[in-house]
Amino acid sequence: MAERSTAAVDVADTSGDEPLTAEAEQATADGVAQTRERDTAAEEEAAETDKSKSRGVSSPPELHSGHKLARRYRLEECVTRLDGFSSWRAVDEKLRRAVGVHLLPADHPRARSVLAAARSSALLGDPRFVQVLDAVEENDLVYVVHEWLPDATELTALLAAGPLEAHDAYQLVSQVSQAMAAAHREGLAHLRLTPGAVLRTSTGQYRIRGLAVNAALRGISSETPQRTDTEAIGALLYASLTQRWPYENDAYGLSGLPKDVGLIAPDQVRAGVHRGLSELAMRALVNDGATASRQDPPCTTPEELVKAIGDMPRIRPPEPVFTAPPEYQRTTYQQGTYGRPAAHPGVTQPVPTPPPPLQSRTGRVLKWGVSALLIAALGLGSWQLADALMDRENSGDPGTTHTNDGDDKGQPKPTKPIHIENGQELVVGGKTQDPSSVSHTYDKDASSLWRTKTFREGPRLAPFKAGVGIVYDLGSEQDVSEASVALRYGGDRTKISLYATDSLTPSADIESMKEIGTATTTSQTLKLKAKKPVKSRYVLLWMTEVPNSPVDGYYGAGYKQAITDVKLKG
Repeated sequence: MAERSTAAVDVADTSGDEPLTAEAEQATADGVAQTRERDTAAEEEAAETDKSKSRGVSSPPELHSGHKLARRYRLEECVTRLDGFSSWRAVDEKLRRAVGVHLLPADHPRARSVLAAARSSALLGDPRFVQVLDAVEENDLVYVVHEWLPDATELTALLAAGPLEAHDAYQLVSQVSQAMAAAHREGLAHLRLTPGAVLRTSTGQYRIRGLAVNAALRGISSETPQRTDTEAIGALLYASLTQRWPYENDAYGLSGLPKDVGLIAPDQVRAGVHRGLSELAMRALVNDGATASRQDPPCTTPEELVKAIGDMPRIRPPEPVFTAPPEYQRTTYQQGTYGRPAAHPGVTQPVPTPPPPLQSRTGRVLKWGVSALLIAALGLGSWQLADALMDRENSGDPGTTHTNDGDDKGQPKPTKPIHIENGQELVVGGKTQDPSSVSHTYDKDASSLWRTKTFREGPRLAPFKAGVGIVYDLGSEQDVSEASVALRYGGDRTKISLYATDSLTPSADIESMKEIGTATTTSQTLKLKAKKPVKSRYVLLWMTEVPNSPVDGYYGAGYKQAITDVKLKG
């Protein structure tokens, strides 16, 4: 099996065969539920399928992109298909906004409980939760419509980049604990509080999705719901501090703890972890009273966790670091020092005594006279300099450089833009990406784009997909020496190569094509320059690495990239 850090799976190619995220069962002998993942998504899906068959669960309805519910919700992309239900990204055509939709057959054994959970969650109306917008039974289908937050990023994606800074982790546990305490006061539990259920908006607010509904969809229940949710919050805090999942099995893109070691405090797993937050995570996770060497009692409800957070000293955001520009570092505005050279360390500078001002009439006359003489001297000097320069030019002095257009062969020729006549996707295994939008990459419209599918692993697409790319037709053979590619997403990382090829549908392997150049970037602009121009009519833009990008409109978080503009020069 390929390593997680390098393998890439095209969601579009596999979304119909397996879930996008591994799901775990909850079960403990004493009622303390712990969310754990199976070793692989394939094992879990097979187990869930067997359970569904044994329970007589109906298969998910055969729906497709473009299908409309209630003549209003247009399905766009299936993001989960598991245990008789499916989840979709959709568009509310009436209000022209993105929404999410959970779908399952009306005769599904959990259909009634899903409807009840959705309606209870909708009545809560707490803005800290992703809101349920509709819950309907219609045409042998049950569907739940909820908000879709285009500016929000899953905690899973945030932790993929590294552990959170102490202040961010403090905000996470504070906001999530307060929200869950409010939900439990209304009799609602989550029971599926995983990193994928927590979103951070662009304003830094954390929001929780799937309250009651996610557990109902999977048939999860608990005799101690408050304890279950509290331990889940502790696991989220632990992962945020250490970038590790606090159980032995790997889960949600995070490595688990070493086997047979037990639960280790976060500040023993990673250096520099905030001691107070480390103890808080242990108090939430260890719910049987065994708080290791800590003297504080365990937290068994979100309300207790909120109180424990309130007893902690407030963790403030780090102070912004301001570095003055070099030209201002030595400036001082103390009276009597402005304009003087800076003193060297350890050297005592004498303080000059300014001359007394000229107060008499004679002094004023003298001052004006000196000024007039200086002005006259400057004018005379300027006239003499101009006269000397004119004489030198007329005499052909070799010290003067003359520029003759076309005679300076030592200077490199300036590059000129190359017009792109046509373009076509190159597909090497798997499905196409966005073939109808190829022209958007050279239409000179920065708002239009061509987009890849969303991949579950990256940044390198190999070995499951060699790459994705577009072949451009320049109309005739051109000397190609430079390329500028405007990208939609920044981040680690995007890698693009240019190759000269023989047609819009080349039959040769990419390895056998003549390479023009390769470049890698973490920004939204990629510049590529060839060592020497390559003559070709057809140019392949080949992308082999894409960054991990957050939710963008209708497009989910994952490894993806989009091209808004391609410019070639030669």
